Amino acid sequence: MLTIREREVYNRITKTKSLIYCGLFTALIAVGAFIKIPVPVVPFTLQYLFTMMAGLLLGPKLGALSVTFYMLLGLAGLPIFSEGGGIWYIFKPSFGYIIGFIVGAAVTGYIAKHMKKKTIPGYLAANLAGLFFVYAFGMIYYYIVCNYVINTPIAVWPLFLYCFILAVPGDIALSILGAVLAKRVKPLIGLEELTIKAKGDKVWMQ
Repeated sequence: MLTIREREVYNRITKTKSLIYCGLFTALIAVGAFIKIPVPVVPFTLQYLFTMMAGLLLGPKLGALSVTFYMLLGLAGLPIFSEGGGIWYIFKPSFGYIIGFIVGAAVTGYIAKHMKKKTIPGYLAANLAGLFFVYAFGMIYYYIVCNYVINTPIAVWPLFLYCFILAVPGDIALSILGAVLAKRVKPLIGLEELTIKAKGDKVWMQ
């Protein structure tokens, strides 16, 4: 049983921990951009792993926020994207994947947060749902920028081949890895929200 004062202290501690983890994942995503395997069109990096884990471990809001911080720092000029940084990066066809990472982290985090049973198959399903949005935003943005902005046309089939067929197996493998890691790590980081009932000036943790 916690007093209102104790609950306030708990909330401050939780908020501080959340911001620390948010900053940590922003840094991990930046590091992941430089751990890459060269493939045609879109390089394969570990960014997706860390954006996915941000959603799984921090939840939809903080997970998406950590990826947004990463994007804003890169657009501000820090060379933390896989091919540099700066506001000009919005004209890179692959920038859509960064936008997709934000949406993907939010989707993955939302599904994981509302799962009744925290299981590896459940986490995997959340990861794959988020991955769908990563590729949806990434491929659509790639097509639009190439064909209508920078005048380097790409047809639908080459886009599908290089930006999906050749790339998605590695990301599915990362989705499986992320599900296993989340199952093991999530109970340890202490960001699970408490379910409480209030009565008078007291609150009970369930």
